[in-house]
Amino acid sequence: MSLFSEDASTAIDDARSRGRRIGWLLLALTAFGVVALAILPSPYVIERPGPVFDTLDSVTVGDDDVPLIDIPTEPTYETPGSLALLTVNVVGNRESRPSWFDVAQAWLDPTESVVPVDSVFPEGVSTEDRREQSRVDMENSQQEAIAAALRAIGEPYESSLVVVDVMAEGPAETVLETDDVITSVNGTGVRDVTALREAIALNGTGGPAEIAIVRDGVDQLITITPEFSEGPNRVPIIGVLIAGEYDFPFEVEIELSSVGGPSAGMMFALGIIDKLTADSLAGGEEVAGTGTIAADGSVGPIGGIVQKMHGAVGFGADWFLAPTGNCAEVVGNVPAGLEVFAIGTLDEAIIVLQTIADDGDLAELPRCGS
Repeated sequence: MSLFSEDASTAIDDARSRGRRIGWLLLALTAFGVVALAILPSPYVIERPGPVFDTLDSVTVGDDDVPLIDIPTEPTYETPGSLALLTVNVVGNRESRPSWFDVAQAWLDPTESVVPVDSVFPEGVSTEDRREQSRVDMENSQQEAIAAALRAIGEPYESSLVVVDVMAEGPAETVLETDDVITSVNGTGVRDVTALREAIALNGTGGPAEIAIVRDGVDQLITITPEFSEGPNRVPIIGVLIAGEYDFPFEVEIELSSVGGPSAGMMFALGIIDKLTADSLAGGEEVAGTGTIAADGSVGPIGGIVQKMHGAVGFGADWFLAPTGNCAEVVGNVPAGLEVFAIGTLDEAIIVLQTIADDGDLAELPRCGS
């Protein structure tokens, strides 16, 4: 005799059936949610190693191979080895961001970094504005690299700072004009973009900076109160694009139109020195590096240092020159097989290269974390 009536058995079967349907529905909703989350845009972009360029070698322009650095009117010397500059590819932008699935994959890849989109593409800065700033930064970097290289080998030159553009609604909008030449800030002469930025930063945003300019051949003294820039790295700015104009004793041509920003400056300078001097700076070794450069030879930090170290390994470099200002990111992230040195000035970079070339005591060279 059954303990359950036929009606009770049917009710249990119906309950089980409903439970299975609910379970499958929840499973389907979970799967749909995972897929939807995977393809939804994230608030991040992905940085990964980009192309590597040897400053002592050639690049392809159209159908031709041309020297990356060419000094047409001066004797130059071909040397073995390489002095390579590194780049970083950014996947995504404010308008087209990577999916959460892409971000998850990048988190698992030690050669890639996931960074907030605002840190690379600040809100309020258009893609076109960013591209133009990157272009100007590259041009300034090349000019300051030439200046730093000539200083290192004792060649004199003249320089000036020219206003390329005045940003709308910026502090300088009604004060500075295109083609104005800036000569000093608060009584201190400025000959290069780095010196100008340092002078503006020293003044801060709490009061006006007294800026000497030359406009249409006439000396003038104006005042501008800097304000903080947009984005996470807020620094005092006056809201202008500046180009360093130099009067060099001979022409140096740098061909790298596909790359923007200032981070190749140090390697440009080392490449120029190596081409103008008979001996190989690094004795034919495979060296890569990165860092901004100022005309006085000071080397500054850059973005994407971890990706650039991995890019150096992929290129086949044994030695890597890293800005001292990036040491916090370098420590603990150095790929196997790469020796990294901490560089604060162009002169320090030259000493490191010469020590490598001479098979000298590497223990005496500056390292991150030591």
